[in-house]
Amino acid sequence: MMKQKAPPRLAMLTLTTLSWAGAGHATVRAPRAGVADGELSGLREGGVDAFLGVPYAAAPTGVNRWRAPQPLRPWHGVRLARHFAPSCLQTLSPRGIGPWSPEYMVHGRVSESCLYLNIWAPAHAARPLPVMVWIPGGAFISGSGSVPVYNGRHLAAQGIIVVTINYRLGVLGFFTDPALAAQAKRLREPPGNWGLQDMIAALRWVRRNIGAFGGNPRAVTVAGQSAGAIAVQELIVSPLARGLFARAIAESGLPNSLPTPSLATAERAGEEFARAKGATTLAALRALAPDRLATTAAPMSSPLIMPIVDGKLLPAAPERLLARGRFAHIPVLIGLNADESTGFHANPVRLSRTAWHAYLRRTFAALAPRFAHLFPAPSARARARALRAVRRDLGLAALYQWSHLRLAHAHPPVYAYLWTHVEPGPRSSLWRVFHSSEIPYVFQTLAAAPQRHFTALDRVISRRMSRYWVNFVKTGDPNGAGLPHWPKLTRRRLRIMQLGARAVPRPILAPPLLRSMRAFIDSGGTPKLF
Repeated sequence: MMKQKAPPRLAMLTLTTLSWAGAGHATVRAPRAGVADGELSGLREGGVDAFLGVPYAAAPTGVNRWRAPQPLRPWHGVRLARHFAPSCLQTLSPRGIGPWSPEYMVHGRVSESCLYLNIWAPAHAARPLPVMVWIPGGAFISGSGSVPVYNGRHLAAQGIIVVTINYRLGVLGFFTDPALAAQAKRLREPPGNWGLQDMIAALRWVRRNIGAFGGNPRAVTVAGQSAGAIAVQELIVSPLARGLFARAIAESGLPNSLPTPSLATAERAGEEFARAKGATTLAALRALAPDRLATTAAPMSSPLIMPIVDGKLLPAAPERLLARGRFAHIPVLIGLNADESTGFHANPVRLSRTAWHAYLRRTFAALAPRFAHLFPAPSARARARALRAVRRDLGLAALYQWSHLRLAHAHPPVYAYLWTHVEPGPRSSLWRVFHSSEIPYVFQTLAAAPQRHFTALDRVISRRMSRYWVNFVKTGDPNGAGLPHWPKLTRRRLRIMQLGARAVPRPILAPPLLRSMRAFIDSGGTPKLF
């Protein structure tokens, strides 16, 4: 892992007048911050200062490819931090995919040199402020801290500091082989999970430097959605991340959301990959052009492009560490969306009775008749609704299973939710409450998608959502004045918050359904979010 220098005395945020040369250019005022490696000059937008494209580790190129993130070299003079830096290498789809319109997508340049973060901070903080560090989603093969819906300005205006990060993706973020594992052992570094190591390096940078922006390094919330939420779960159980954050938010991601292959499995896959590329040595692998490192492996299915059990950063699969009580005992805000799967496999327009019962048998095995009774579906339209409901309730059952394991070991509070609001936009009746559709409401970035024609109700919901999240970042409790009360999830009171047009507490599952899902879990079944 990246070695830490002795912390310097950090200069608090100052405002400096900078003159731009040339006729017709006005004098502008830009915020500055002194961090461990040099001085930064950012942007002021209203009452919020933004520092964009700030490096937190050396470029992971050349001999640093597939290495733990390395220390930065200090820079001389003032570094401009007014534009987003390149995102990590990935295939771009700026026009959108399925329900994910352009505001959810990565734009701009991509590069192997991509270990940057972005900071939004209130301009005149009277005291050290709590911090939210956001880990982007994207199936560990895509994503960036510069995605439009992640703009942190509106959350920062409510009295917190928001940090969004980049981390290595795909083969560059997760590939390993025997030579890399042997090198890591000699260097006493984790033998893989380079993307997760980047996240830890970013959190260490925040702990060391966030005071320069008015932040409190002891009040950091690590947060993420989808792959970002899965990463949050992995950081919660990782001994290398212990003490780097005080709270956690996981949106649509649980420890068992995807399998976690072993190091041996990853090494075998790495050897096969290297042979296919004609690279017989580690030096040859590192010399390959980035575009030669593409893989056709399906997302979240191959140890080439997903987190693994490396024995050091992840000593075991996250769900096993959770079951053993080996995790950070901190407050958690966690939840899912009502239609997580529609972006991946849309509901069929017509589902025959035979196909419906076949689905129930594949999913619930011997318990299929019990679930057929719980989800009566006499018509094709009713079966389509029932399919959505089963998928939603399997996600809630997975949330129940996670909470049952966690609450057996930890007392810090858990606040859980189900997001039920349909975001307006193209084909919203098909995509419904799709995976990640809560994000622009949380970040109050609805304006990033004017084509969706948001209503006054959407803006009311967004203000409420962002207040819940900001309150949690500040105190570890989402509740606050003027908000409907959000109950804790406990072993005796399995209540969550339904968030949508209204915010109302509800049981995690109705009692008959919960009993059946418990029977499914006890029989060896594994409920999933997706």
